Amino acid sequence: MPKKSFAELISSPGMPVLVDFYADWCGPCKTMAPILEQVAAQHQGKLKVIKVDVDRNQAAAQQFRVQSIPTLILFHKGQPVWRQAGVVPAPQLTQALQAYVS
Repeated sequence: MPKKSFAELISSPGMPVLVDFYADWCGPCKTMAPILEQVAAQHQGKLKVIKVDVDRNQAAAQQFRVQSIPTLILFHKGQPVWRQAGVVPAPQLTQALQAYVS
């Protein structure tokens, strides 16, 4: 299976895509991981969650001006509609996603 481009990954038809820009060496990113797993499980089939390592995908990080990690960006039909830098508690993240996840 060919590797999908970042643009293909974020334009998932009919489903918002939450992108977690992270790095393996980032402490707050490790804190965010179980929160994202929980939110992904809650919205299974309605939300796609992908993780992007900024060290391996610098072009994507630069394209969306990711200056601190973790940075979460929600894409709807390929367009960024919400973003947040830093650790986001699960209830706050769920609330932010509510408008886009049906």
